[in-house]
Amino acid sequence: MQIQGQIVDISNRRIYSGEITVENGKITALVEKQHEVKTYILPGFIDAHIHIESSMLVPSEFAKLAVLHGTVATISDPHEIANVLGVDGVFYMIENGKKVPLKFHFGAPSCVPATSFESAGAVIDSDGIAALMASPDIYYLAEMMNYPGVLFDDAEVMKKIEWAQHFNKPVDGHAPGLRGEPIRKYISAGITTDHECFTFEEAEEKLSLGMKVIIREGSAAKNFEALIDLLPAHYENMMFCSDDKHPDDLIVGHINLLCARAVAKGMDVFKVLQAACINPIHHYKMNVGFLNTNDAADFIVVEDLVDFKVLKTYINGELVAENGTSFVKEVAFETPNNFNISAKNVADFCVPSAATKIRVIEALEGQLITNEIHHKALLIDGNLISDTDNDILKMAVVNRYQNEKPAIAFIKNFGLKKGAIASSVAHDCHNIVVVGTSDEAICQAVNLIIENRGGVCAVNGTENKLLALPVGGIMSDKSGWEAGRLYQEIDAMAKDLGSQLKAPFMTLSFMALLVIPDLKLSDKGLFSGKSFSFVDLEVE
Repeated sequence: MQIQGQIVDISNRRIYSGEITVENGKITALVEKQHEVKTYILPGFIDAHIHIESSMLVPSEFAKLAVLHGTVATISDPHEIANVLGVDGVFYMIENGKKVPLKFHFGAPSCVPATSFESAGAVIDSDGIAALMASPDIYYLAEMMNYPGVLFDDAEVMKKIEWAQHFNKPVDGHAPGLRGEPIRKYISAGITTDHECFTFEEAEEKLSLGMKVIIREGSAAKNFEALIDLLPAHYENMMFCSDDKHPDDLIVGHINLLCARAVAKGMDVFKVLQAACINPIHHYKMNVGFLNTNDAADFIVVEDLVDFKVLKTYINGELVAENGTSFVKEVAFETPNNFNISAKNVADFCVPSAATKIRVIEALEGQLITNEIHHKALLIDGNLISDTDNDILKMAVVNRYQNEKPAIAFIKNFGLKKGAIASSVAHDCHNIVVVGTSDEAICQAVNLIIENRGGVCAVNGTENKLLALPVGGIMSDKSGWEAGRLYQEIDAMAKDLGSQLKAPFMTLSFMALLVIPDLKLSDKGLFSGKSFSFVDLEVE
């Protein structure tokens, strides 16, 4: 097979008219040749950090959509399914991913559960990490979210890092806002990347200390604008990722969109593509081609180097997508699940109180971090209730692994005027998280999730919309297009209920993520990421 085009040689910073010969999945010849073909051939895009589960799709369905946008490979942290199903969940993802051409590179989840302050479905200790690291299907130790454990030399945490080093596999970081001496110690433990930087100064400091910074632009956390101006000077040590990508967003685009945005800012196209296509291969020792002779034939054809409209995607020489059509075949998969709780009652969400003021989680648009604010309590018949006039809404996290009393908090900026929204995609333990305007609506939404053994839903008392997630309670058994359509309908309903957030469900899913400061809610209670301890709902 011969393919002609304008070949983009990223390493040598040149573009030339040429022809590629592919045989048995490899590039056997790459020559300069004059022709009239104006389209560009370049290495495929790589998402340098993503939780495939966040797309609510199994890997084989994720692949169908991702190849449309020129993605040929991912660095994938399966800690979402690991928190639900343990090591078995990790191998479920690996085996499903092997059935399609896209090159998934999975890591060993370092923090399952992420903390001891929440209930998960499984535990992966250092012995489990040792076993995973020995597998050739595991490429790295996934994000070390327990940065306090690193800073205080926790023995179990350090053993996990040591196992990664023993097998000569990199260790990914996760240290939002960590600066000064603490970040120096964190890096000195052997941690090499961070995708959690949310300010220019933070990322610049981490780069200066030898860390690689991954620019994240996902469905909820959006750090591209804050960090992209670092790329011209640090392109050799930067990568792109989405971290979490909901199915409707994945239908629209992937890493290709970040390249287009960077070039639109006047950035050198070779530096942009170095971050998008080359750096992850080097750092993670990926089995992905660089567009050189004898490499795997992993490359894409794009219309131009401005919008990066993808015309064709090849993986191991196989045409897997062309002009908006995916050729990735559908594969059968099982739906393991461990929802183990019964329906809740409205009374379960009542909070008797005489408080005059309460702690409130302030959600922030496009960020995973939150603030702690204090607000006047609204009481009816001695029960704390949602204050829709001031956008202070009741929130709950419900343990999905065993029957326990729901944990209750209040949250600002969801904007609902009626009804409730709920999800069993709640990082990292994936208990049920819900926000609503009344205890009745909250209970209705939670029970809809329980009845379907996982899902994302919106309810308003008379109508409900649901995307069921029977695979571990976090992934759909439907095609990517069908899951995306259903998700769009639910997202639209949440906005009809009053939410002004761009991605209300993605934002909701991170409100139980304790390792991102400041105030969050686990199934065990209200938690401060600054003090790394539980705090009272009532202030006075």
